[in-house]
Amino acid sequence: MKIKFDLTFWVGISVSAFFMTLLLRKIDFKQLGAALCAMDYRFILLAVAFTFLSYFLRALRWHYLLISEKSIPLASLYPATIIGYMANNLLPARLGEFVRAYVLAEQEGLETPTVFASLVIDRLCDGFTVLLMLVVTLFTLRLPQGMDDAEQALKVGGLLTFLLYTVVLLFLFLLKRRTMKTLSLLGQLLKPFPRSFSEKLIPLLGSFVAGIRISVRGGHVCAVLASSLLIWAFAVLPVDMILQGFGVHLPITASMFIMVLLVFAVMVPASPGFIGTYHYACFKGLSLFGIAESTSISIALVIHGCSFFPVVVAGFYHLWSSKLSLLGVSRTGGGV
Repeated sequence: MKIKFDLTFWVGISVSAFFMTLLLRKIDFKQLGAALCAMDYRFILLAVAFTFLSYFLRALRWHYLLISEKSIPLASLYPATIIGYMANNLLPARLGEFVRAYVLAEQEGLETPTVFASLVIDRLCDGFTVLLMLVVTLFTLRLPQGMDDAEQALKVGGLLTFLLYTVVLLFLFLLKRRTMKTLSLLGQLLKPFPRSFSEKLIPLLGSFVAGIRISVRGGHVCAVLASSLLIWAFAVLPVDMILQGFGVHLPITASMFIMVLLVFAVMVPASPGFIGTYHYACFKGLSLFGIAESTSISIALVIHGCSFFPVVVAGFYHLWSSKLSLLGVSRTGGGV
């Protein structure tokens, strides 16, 4: 286990170093400094405020994802959410998800696997919403001239992925509401595959769905859907605020497109904080709109900084106020 962990860590460091090298080769530090000095820093405050509002909405959605298990106050959910995202910024292998589940489970007396199962649904909601945002963006935003083939490929790929996510969510819904019938149907569909595969998969799915106790009441489902849309609306607004701070005026769909690129970038194995992959994806996305390289790099650095440093500071504050330590929760939470 330790060898695998170390290998993942160093692969991430190498990937980050590669993309940061690509970025550093394009930096004119004199122009970079001028761009940073010229920006309107009032927009930074708005960007940070919208970032924390999106995390508050995440805590609110988590409340409804766990409401069948226990009605948990936002006073517990919000600090756990911030601590989890702080840990994602500082720890490798996205251990923040386990930390987030562990912190809430300890504070509210819940079983950690049950809390973690809610986070799996949480991530599925994120993926579905991001893909919806991608589809809307690609069918409303025109990329620069000469990128027609790339634009068409993105549209087809985005639509197919969105449909795939829809099928996955529908399958999980049926798995929860009609567990035995759905597992039986799945067993029939898996007959062409080796028997050992279905013998492992079906019990695993049965165990997973048993840990999911999500309310299917109309009001609760609507709250999850509405909060998912609002979470990503307030995640996109910081990008738009920072663009305006640099005097760059693009349609909101451009900020949506950049956000989608950033979401895909953080999926690439990289160092803690997604250094390198995050910056390079943002830089390339901005370059598509004809923004100067020095300005694009400056914007990428500021967007990352606004999502990184305030959350880390807030996360350590909530750790301190909860009398926890990052080392302690990462060791215990990583064993979930």
